[in-house]
Amino acid sequence: MAENPPVRSGGEIDVAAPPQVVWEVLTRLENWPNWNADVKSMSFAGPLAPGSEFRWKAGPGTIVSTLERVEAPNYIAWRGRTLTIDAYHEWWLEPRDGGTQVRTQESFSGLLARLLRGTLQKALDKSFKDALERLKREAERRST
Repeated sequence: MAENPPVRSGGEIDVAAPPQVVWEVLTRLENWPNWNADVKSMSFAGPLAPGSEFRWKAGPGTIVSTLERVEAPNYIAWRGRTLTIDAYHEWWLEPRDGGTQVRTQESFSGLLARLLRGTLQKALDKSFKDALERLKREAERRST
C-alpha cells in the first residue's frame, strides 16, 4: 500500500455465516455482479492465486486488478488500476461467535486520487458500506 495515500477507506461487519461461506462469496470473483449491484461486469479466468488478473467494471472505468496475496479462508488482497488511480484492497475474515467478522480496507493513490480526493473519499466510503451489507446478505442467505 502507498505511504499516506490521499484516499483511504475501510469498514467491518459481523456476518452470521462461517468464514468458509463468506470466503466463497468473496472469492468467486466471476459471481460478484450477481450479489453486488455496483459491479457491472467481471472477467476472471483464474486461478485464485497471486499474480492472477481480473478485469471488472464498477463506476466509470474498467479496473484491471492483480491478486497479491491469497490466504484461504482468512485474507485476500489485490492491486488495481483505472484511469490514473492505483488502488490497493485488502479483506480479513476472522471467526467470531459462530460467524465471521469481516474487515476491509482500500486506498487510492495517483494523480486523480489527489485531484479528486474529497469526491473519491465520499464515493469509496459509500461503496464500502454497501458492499459489506451485500456481502453479509449473500453469505447469510447461502448459509441458511
